Amino acid sequence: MNSIKETHFNLPGQTNYYKGKVRDVYTISNKYLAMVVTDRISAFDVVLPEPIPYKGQVLNQIAAKFLSATADIVPNWVLSVPDPNVTIGRICEPFKVEMVIRGYLAGHAAREYKVGRRAVCGVTLAEGLKENDKLAEPIITPTTKASVGHDEDISREDILAKGIVSESDYIQLEAYTRALFQRGTEMAAKQGLILVDTKYEFGNVDGQIYLIDEIHTPDSSRYFYKEGYEERQKNGEPQKQLSKEFVRQWLIENGFQGKDGQQVPVMDADKVNSISERYIELYEQIIGEKFVKPADGNVLERVERNIKEALLDL
Repeated sequence: MNSIKETHFNLPGQTNYYKGKVRDVYTISNKYLAMVVTDRISAFDVVLPEPIPYKGQVLNQIAAKFLSATADIVPNWVLSVPDPNVTIGRICEPFKVEMVIRGYLAGHAAREYKVGRRAVCGVTLAEGLKENDKLAEPIITPTTKASVGHDEDISREDILAKGIVSESDYIQLEAYTRALFQRGTEMAAKQGLILVDTKYEFGNVDGQIYLIDEIHTPDSSRYFYKEGYEERQKNGEPQKQLSKEFVRQWLIENGFQGKDGQQVPVMDADKVNSISERYIELYEQIIGEKFVKPADGNVLERVERNIKEALLDL
């Protein structure tokens, strides 16, 4: 009763429905989106069988907080957040690139560096770096936005040469990306965290660029704990992370990396609850506020009721 695996609402003015990996998206009057952030969890491009209670609320509320805190930098798609699991906003035509920005040599960039590559998405990296080292300055390493399959690295030059984004728009996207990352870095520092890398998605309405999707959540970003960072780097130790990496590690330890023939390990109730508790910890660490669970009741009825009431105000 306290988790959302999927939704099948029939909303006033509904013109389309799309089920993503973790979100159910309702199009209203071909003008607005009602996005339900479910408790589904994905890793290695696979949706795991069991929903994680409160995970959707964690992601939706973190995103809402950061979107509100960055609205002075770039306008965003959000019109209202009528429910802990729901955001309603304007439909934007998405740019077909994701703007990934990295302040540290971690994740995908570190793996590329480890095998000898010194350029990521056309950006040259210095010699002599260790995994998780801070970069001289943040680098933007875009990816294509794939409709199916995996996103792929792409350089600024290729984006412009292929006409994926116009030069004037791309310059603006880069400027917004750097400003958003700076704001996110400052907000993370106040919580004793380091914003390592993240991604932003943008859309267009009548020539106006909007920030879309979620930002600065543990599903779209990587955080390190600030305390002990220098010591761990000096000693060559792994960094203490704040992201959903712990879910991936559990899957790897249980023989699953999304490859053909591999079976998703069974998540018993204890594992589901421990992941739920970890997401709540992530929320409280990133936001610096106590996580508030909604009052008991039928969560699907609550979500549907709150969406319908909010649509009356559009």
